[in-house]
Amino acid sequence: MADAPEQPTLKDMQHWTWVLGRAQQMMMEQGIGAFPTMPGFNDPATLERVRDFWTDSLTLWQRFLDPAGAPPAAEAPEQARDKRFKDAAWRENPVFDLIRQSYNTIADHMLRGVDAIDGIDPKQREQLRFATRGFVDAMSPTNFALTNPAVLERTVETRGENLLKGLQNMLADMGRGQMTHTDGSAFEVGRNLAATPGQVVRRTDLYELIQYNPTTKKVLATPLLIFPPWINRFYILDLTPEKSFIRWAVEQGVTVFMVSWKSADATMKDVIWDDYVAAQVDAIDTVRDLLDVPAVHTVGYCVAGTTLAATLAVETARGGADKVASATFFTAQVDFSGAGDLQHFVDDEQLKMLEKLSPDGFLDGRYMAATFNALRGRDLIWNYVTNNYLLGKDYAPFDLLHWNGDTTNLPAKWHLSYLRDLYRDNLLVTPGALSVGGTPIDLTTVTTPTYVQAGREDHIAPAESVWKLTHHFAGPLRFVLAGSGHIAGVVNPPSAGKYQYWTNPEQTDSLGDFVAGATETKGSWWPDWLGWLNSLNDAQVPAKGARLPGKGKLPALEPAPGSYVRAK
Repeated sequence: MADAPEQPTLKDMQHWTWVLGRAQQMMMEQGIGAFPTMPGFNDPATLERVRDFWTDSLTLWQRFLDPAGAPPAAEAPEQARDKRFKDAAWRENPVFDLIRQSYNTIADHMLRGVDAIDGIDPKQREQLRFATRGFVDAMSPTNFALTNPAVLERTVETRGENLLKGLQNMLADMGRGQMTHTDGSAFEVGRNLAATPGQVVRRTDLYELIQYNPTTKKVLATPLLIFPPWINRFYILDLTPEKSFIRWAVEQGVTVFMVSWKSADATMKDVIWDDYVAAQVDAIDTVRDLLDVPAVHTVGYCVAGTTLAATLAVETARGGADKVASATFFTAQVDFSGAGDLQHFVDDEQLKMLEKLSPDGFLDGRYMAATFNALRGRDLIWNYVTNNYLLGKDYAPFDLLHWNGDTTNLPAKWHLSYLRDLYRDNLLVTPGALSVGGTPIDLTTVTTPTYVQAGREDHIAPAESVWKLTHHFAGPLRFVLAGSGHIAGVVNPPSAGKYQYWTNPEQTDSLGDFVAGATETKGSWWPDWLGWLNSLNDAQVPAKGARLPGKGKLPALEPAPGSYVRAK
């Protein structure tokens, strides 16, 4: 048997590290004089960045080969907090510590390189930065079995069973065309999700209208009509009873109506934005007629909030502004000039691709789910690759993630026009640039009392973008900045005691000025909203007659949550 090769000594490894570093230096020195200057390749700024990278890399090797003589490692705060590297081995084991620090060095230099590129416009730079960040997250050593100490340890412990179970999880996800985030058997619509008692009292080709049972003897005279986004299901506002905004509002003495949108199919191939505006007007008129009230309070969440803004402008132009007593916007945008990372998915090539993905007139909701996951790839993609594919862990039950995976299909014509007209061309804020049913839209004519909620960490509708709504409406407006993001910033019941919100009674020109003079209040913003609603009109009526679902002009069609929320 041949002798095993002799392992290199520490002195040998230090020597060869010096040789590699000197060779790199010689090549760069030669390149400066021997070749013409080419931007991005051998221009002084690029060479300086290359030198910085190699200097940082050689420092890592020096620290690895001679820990006692090397300067201590300095970590950026975000690197120290990086949950991907929470396992102690990433710092206590020299090999994995080197892998971790090398990855952070490469990632840092790649992102800095994007910022240093000359000659590209800001939009291109943001797109490149987004793509680079996605690539950097994908290449993390935590995502690969042989470079993740926790996976290696788990593999030894289970004799590889974790990898087999992870493979089973991955193949199941490939079969359904969507990444799994939670235990799907833990939740069921109508049982422990969307379980607030009520009745469907109207059904159209586009939506069902749900009226919820009152739980108080008296209720607010002006009812509340909620328009959820038709991207995903309405029960984001009716999760488990402890988190349900609908249940909470009913318990506060509000008569609540909810629109449940139909998931698109081939019959909806001609549906456009005008149809959703018309549906909102129809729902408003239905509730007014059913309860014999002059006006309703409204809530619009995300895309349904954008649509509600258009509805208000259309109704104002048609003389129907008084139909809406107030409008509340949950993380909704009308000015898309700063709409965040979703703008990276809106260019001519991607719009053409979306058309090809919608041959039957609707876009499969799984494509949208993948897009939203990509916005937070580290948390919603690679975290699950590690935990469920490599470590072979069981899926934990989580109602919010169950909702996140309960996708809906989108009408292709509406979707493409929405991306073109709003995200790409930002036409909604230009008076008269868009029309609905022949009526031009002018947001500056809207005087409806308005409550605007934004999420401080919102990655879908950034707070700066939501804030812009305050510049376009002409009526009284209250802006509230909530802690957390697009979902948790909205779904934050008072009983949870989580997060905080900021208010500022002064009129300010920017979100920065708003925050600078704002007062922070711990906990949920829901009571603040209810106080604002009552300040407009706190008159109450007995909870009887038409206030009971099915007891008025409209018969009960079926119990909540209805049929549309279950349709695939």
